[in-house]
Amino acid sequence: MINSKYSNGRYCMELISQYINIVKKDVSWEEFCQGVTQYIFQAYRLNNQDIEFLKANPFERLTASAAVYSDLRKEVWLIGDCQTIVDNEFYDNPKPQEAPLALKRSKVIKDLLLKGYDKDKIFENDPGRAAIIEGIIEGCRYQNIRFSVIDGFPIALDKVKVINLKEDSKEVVLATDGYPFLKPTLKETEDILQEILFEDPLLIDKYKATKALMKGNKSFDDRTYVRFKV
Repeated sequence: MINSKYSNGRYCMELISQYINIVKKDVSWEEFCQGVTQYIFQAYRLNNQDIEFLKANPFERLTASAAVYSDLRKEVWLIGDCQTIVDNEFYDNPKPQEAPLALKRSKVIKDLLLKGYDKDKIFENDPGRAAIIEGIIEGCRYQNIRFSVIDGFPIALDKVKVINLKEDSKEVVLATDGYPFLKPTLKETEDILQEILFEDPLLIDKYKATKALMKGNKSFDDRTYVRFKV
């Protein structure tokens, strides 16, 4: 962990927020990707990180995704596995390995339950997650190759999704992938999430995920939802 105060993902988010506050307003999405990469890389230098080690071990990097709206350019940029709704049209940018790993975890959990495994134990120590953790780590080796993230190393620009707003566009929703189904309002989106967590807290049926709703948590993943007029 590079900063003991935060997880690597949280620390990366903080740095991205700092960069957004100082970047010029007319920045293009390509310039933004280059600039935020340099900003994160500088944090490695300031924290005396072994750059060669981070090159070889992407799992250890500061890593986060971002959904960015440029009001000047009337564009939404999805760098990593974020979601957006622009004028009621949905767009996402998922990691290619997420769905197969979630399916594998679902099968592992279902097989265990059929054999009589105590369901309550899964909410404290998820054996399905343990079964796919190597796949998650291996998938990180392909970040900014098969999918885009912000991690202080060159972003795979061909994996960044850019959505151009229309002249008469009226509304945008930006959200993280912590929402299984993104809807035009926060209430609709939260209602669907809560329904899934109530009916399928293991996240193996109604919505397959790479982890369960763990004991003490309010949801299975962090989530952010922003809706605004343009």
